[in-house]
Amino acid sequence: MALRPLDNALPITPERPKKQTKVAVSVPKQSDVGVNDENRAPVPPTTADATIDYISSENLKPLPDPEIKLQSLVEGLESKDWLKVCNSLNNTRRLALYHSSLLLPILEKLMLVLVKAMKNPRSALCKTSIMASSDIFNAFGDKLLLESTTSDAFDHLLLQLLLKACQDKRFVCEEADRALNAMVGSMAPLALLHKLRAYVSHANLRVRAKAAISMSHCASKMGLEEMEEFGLVSLVKLGADSLNDRLPEAREAARSMVASMYEAFTEKEEQKLEKWQTFCQSNLPANHAQSMVKLVSSQ
Repeated sequence: MALRPLDNALPITPERPKKQTKVAVSVPKQSDVGVNDENRAPVPPTTADATIDYISSENLKPLPDPEIKLQSLVEGLESKDWLKVCNSLNNTRRLALYHSSLLLPILEKLMLVLVKAMKNPRSALCKTSIMASSDIFNAFGDKLLLESTTSDAFDHLLLQLLLKACQDKRFVCEEADRALNAMVGSMAPLALLHKLRAYVSHANLRVRAKAAISMSHCASKMGLEEMEEFGLVSLVKLGADSLNDRLPEAREAARSMVASMYEAFTEKEEQKLEKWQTFCQSNLPANHAQSMVKLVSSQ
């Protein structure tokens, strides 16, 4: 006899699938990556672990085969390997110091390469390029400003040096200051003043201060004739503006520049202060003229 199904029988539920068992896998910590351990195979060094030797100019040696090295120099400077670029920059420095005539045809390209390297976030590459700029300034001086092509490239290089001199990284900042000093020391002050004047009104107040410092160094090397060729009224206005700058470095540089102007302007005058006062009152707003006279009368 067939069995009848029970009316009250519970429905049969399907069996739930079993949960997968989780397996713990040890993941190396970020700090362990790239670290040699006695239980692992040695990790080969990477370019990030490489160290750069910063060679002072006086310790750089001449290249034994400068013409041959020059052929591969540009390729090395344009390499994507930053270590190769650093090595090529050091060779550029050696060529500048001992075989500068070989670099004359590629000066514009060199300065643009320096600008690109200074913008690189890798500090070692940035510092090496700044050191190279110092040697190029010392080797070529005013030649960098004579041709329109190199003069334009120099504008870009000057701006980058001013920006790097304002960096928080002290060793980069100090190297940029040395390069700016080398620039002022190797170039005629009149031509350089024309380049610097644009930056004493820069939006970045630290750039303004660095430009004012370089301008004061230029002014200290000039006599009255050169100041008049630049424009004595323009120069005194630049000094007066920097005297009212927000940063004390800019104000101190302005005081130095005004002192140089006063000394040159009144060198052959008997009534020095009166002559200076008349000049300032004729060319400056009353409050600025008063500051300029007060500054020199307190010396």
